[in-house]
Amino acid sequence: MYPNMQTKELKVDDKIILTDSEGYIVNMDDWTDAFVIAQAEREQLELTEEHWQVVYFLRDYYEKHGVQCEVRKMVKYFKIEWNADRGASTYLHRIFPRGGPQKQGNRLAGLLRTKGEH
Repeated sequence: MYPNMQTKELKVDDKIILTDSEGYIVNMDDWTDAFVIAQAEREQLELTEEHWQVVYFLRDYYEKHGVQCEVRKMVKYFKIEWNADRGASTYLHRIFPRGGPQKQGNRLAGLLRTKGEH
């Protein structure tokens, strides 16, 4: 944990999960599908199958590469997976209105805040 980091508590099932002040999970091992649901509710985001697909894509990408996926790589993947319109950056930002897929998507996926992000 970072010194002087303010944390928030998020109740997930019967467990308290700590997030930073913006909702990024503090301990990545605490991530579950139930965390996604609770965090989405906190952010007033109604989850769809597309949200879940992005969340799992982000987690898989991180697991394989050890870094968070760049938006351009997400766009390339989802243009093939969905179609050109729905895979576009503007659409991904529309379904993740609080910071786009790289911020809101990563929060839901239980990935840590990237360095330099404010």
